[in-house]
Amino acid sequence: MNPQQDRPTGLPTRLLLCTDLSARCDRALDRAALLSRLWDAELIALNVLEPQQAPDLLLRPQEDESDTGREQAAYRQLKQDLGQGNVRLRIRIARGDALDAIHATAEQEGCGLIVTGLARNETFGRFLLGSTVQRLARKTTPPLLVVRERPHVAYQRIVVASDFSNSSRHALLAALRLFPGTPLTLYHAFQVPMSAIADRIDYRELAREIEGGSCARFLDSCGLTTEDRARLDVTIEHQPLETGLAHYVRAQSADLVVLGTHGSSGLTALLLGSAAERLLEWLPCDTLIVREPKES
Repeated sequence: MNPQQDRPTGLPTRLLLCTDLSARCDRALDRAALLSRLWDAELIALNVLEPQQAPDLLLRPQEDESDTGREQAAYRQLKQDLGQGNVRLRIRIARGDALDAIHATAEQEGCGLIVTGLARNETFGRFLLGSTVQRLARKTTPPLLVVRERPHVAYQRIVVASDFSNSSRHALLAALRLFPGTPLTLYHAFQVPMSAIADRIDYRELAREIEGGSCARFLDSCGLTTEDRARLDVTIEHQPLETGLAHYVRAQSADLVVLGTHGSSGLTALLLGSAAERLLEWLPCDTLIVREPKES
């Protein structure tokens, strides 16, 4: 029996793991391996040789060392790290700018998801912090999974942050496609201008109106199936998005937050502006960044 016949439609057939082969990438490796087994997908591990590498890396580039030699050594190291897990693994070695290498490899291999870790002021992790998030989010088409926590099981508590924009729709649909059968929470945070609350202080009533109006129209535009609707819960709060989302994730012990880029309000500033580093630091769980397709 061909296992591909049992694959839910829309799951990636290849995942791209960005790793420098050091211990700080172990959590991303473990999550990528878990998803690879869960989705029966090939795992492609990309190791980028940059001009300067940290001295603690397990495989230090030498001027006289060929890419073939590094590929063989990387394969042995990754197979050892994966243990006895049944993962279809392939290694890619690249040189130069990490972002260019990630983009090119994802396109060439047809990867449906990019997986990497989050490290502060580290050689390979630094491209995820600060202004470089903007470059990566705008350049890579596949969703980007930033792994923060050590994985033990498949994601079980997933929160999709939404501002009811087109990019939020793509983020929700991606979450439904990648994690079939898993309950999802659609989270929306709103703030009322001071001039609008002189005669209306009942935020609960406002939340009910938003859920009954804007949220309902948003969900209708997503074209969800009955099964998808059944596993989707909605939470609307009167909070700033940054603090509200972080507090909600901690309170609910969520293990994954899904965010769309190019939203019409808060999500754009959070993901593509100066608050990106704060958001990644504040959220205690993994983050999936879904880029709105260019044709949209």
